[in-house]
Amino acid sequence: MSIHPLAVVSPHAELGTNVQIGPFCVIEAGTVLGDDCHLIGRVTIKAGTTLGRENLVMEGAVLGGMPQHVNMPKCPGTTEIGDGNVFRENVTIHRALEAGHVTRIGNHCLFMVGSHAAHDCTVHDNVVLTNNAMLGGHVEVGARAYLGGGAAVHQFCRIGRLAMIGGLARVVQDVPPFVMLDGETAMVVGLNRVGLRRAGFTPDEMLALKTAYRVIYRSGLMWQETLDTLQLEFPVGPAAEFLPFFSSGKRGFVQERRTPPGAIVRIHRDDADEAASVPQELEKKVG
Repeated sequence: MSIHPLAVVSPHAELGTNVQIGPFCVIEAGTVLGDDCHLIGRVTIKAGTTLGRENLVMEGAVLGGMPQHVNMPKCPGTTEIGDGNVFRENVTIHRALEAGHVTRIGNHCLFMVGSHAAHDCTVHDNVVLTNNAMLGGHVEVGARAYLGGGAAVHQFCRIGRLAMIGGLARVVQDVPPFVMLDGETAMVVGLNRVGLRRAGFTPDEMLALKTAYRVIYRSGLMWQETLDTLQLEFPVGPAAEFLPFFSSGKRGFVQERRTPPGAIVRIHRDDADEAASVPQELEKKVG
């Protein structure tokens, strides 16, 4: 164990073996640091925070801070962080709002500079939040999801596993698993093919996901018909994850960027008159 003389470590903190704590770190009472954790410097680990093994925490990060809420709780919940995570400079993770609740970060996640997870978030394994990505309260992020720089996720939204969120996207509804959001429009633009290949999905699994995607976004079915089709045609494999995700949503779901099948394009009278005159103009030019 190595503790810098300029660090402040409560005698009531629990430290594992081979923990390294750099200068100007503050480790409050009631914290747990697992084996081989490394805090570089100016790191603050707040009360009620538990870190698993082999976490790397860079300068200025604050883990387990009080929730940002207009009604500051007297008895907040806790923060639980798994193994092998990396928290880069100035990352902030806030503890749960109420006693008995938990803000939970999984294993092998990467929180890049300035990223933030608010109270009561659940972030599953191997998630990447790039610089300044922000999760509002009660957000859930599925395993191996990727959030681009400056992306902001509204409270209570869900991000499905292996979803990719473009930079600066404003996410206000649930994002299904395996899809990719354009940062400019924050709408679905297809499957996250690169992420799926890197995750080792087979060609058959990719084909099933593509077919299910078309059922969801391009079939023109009524919503209940869509759910029934997903249940009937995709009972197993990764594509089977769409049905439970869509069956449990409460905020609605992000739509595809392209015009939905059967959409009605309304033309005002002036526009219709102008459109009717176009063939005549072309006929004159051709003649």
